[in-house]
Amino acid sequence: MDALDQALIAQLRHDARASIAQLAQNLGVARGTITNRMARLEREGVIAGYTVRLRPDAMRDDIRAWCSIAVEGHQQAVIRALLGEPGVEALHDTNGRWDLLAELRVGNLQALAETLERVRKIRGITATETSIHLQTYRG
Repeated sequence: MDALDQALIAQLRHDARASIAQLAQNLGVARGTITNRMARLEREGVIAGYTVRLRPDAMRDDIRAWCSIAVEGHQQAVIRALLGEPGVEALHDTNGRWDLLAELRVGNLQALAETLERVRKIRGITATETSIHLQTYRG
């Protein structure tokens, strides 16, 4: 990836819905250049998809939590199982005491309990620690 690819990705991170014309204008290149770059980045898997980010308070009925996970054995099998779990919104590889950090999003406390029960039963998971998201502060 060159500087233009990186600048394009930065623009898309800021606004993934920006038009090709707007991206081209912001980056000072032709629309065809942007179209070709985006197609190549998608084809190479650099851009895996586009998504919607919601304000934290937009889905007030959701319960969000973080589940720290210790894994013994084949971590890739655990990762595949966790990514198939509907309550897992995202999964992060970490260092330190815990091997993985799962972001959980569920509709209610019962759904959280059920999700955690399924997670704990995944072969290779030896320990978990869960914290419920209460509030976000921004500076």
